[in-house]
Amino acid sequence: MPHEFTTAYLKDSLSLFHYYKKLAERAMEQVSDLQLFEVLDDEMNSIAIIVKHMAGNMRSRWTDFLSPSASRAELLRVWDAGWKCVFDALEPLSESDLTRRVTIRGEEHSVMQAVNRQIAHYAYHVGQIVFLAKHFQQAGWKSLTVPRNRSAEFNQRVLNKEASQR
Repeated sequence: MPHEFTTAYLKDSLSLFHYYKKLAERAMEQVSDLQLFEVLDDEMNSIAIIVKHMAGNMRSRWTDFLSPSASRAELLRVWDAGWKCVFDALEPLSESDLTRRVTIRGEEHSVMQAVNRQIAHYAYHVGQIVFLAKHFQQAGWKSLTVPRNRSAEFNQRVLNKEASQR
């Protein structure tokens, strides 16, 4: 019977998730705080990086697992929550933090490099969003920056503003 099989499967899966969670926690209890962040070589991640990766993946994979964003409001809630993570992490930084080191996918970066990497990543995807939205709106599209065939007018406004500020 499919229902009984699914129930047994879920019970077994949950049991395995709990087992592996506990297994990792028992392993982490045995290492020092320093060892949590230690990297064996350039191709390896530390325990801390693996934990963060898994936690991020778990949030991404299992939050609202059976109910994907089905409304604009829910989609924008998820969007805002993601950006809140960005701003909460970056706004408290100081200039001196920019040279600190972080590891992303096993590669060491300065904080500045990591920020630049994410700006490029997000800009790439924002471009995709804008492209699709513009396609869907076609003639009804309202320009987000310089309107089409209006570059000369825009440039003149910029020059006039600069001249008035001198």
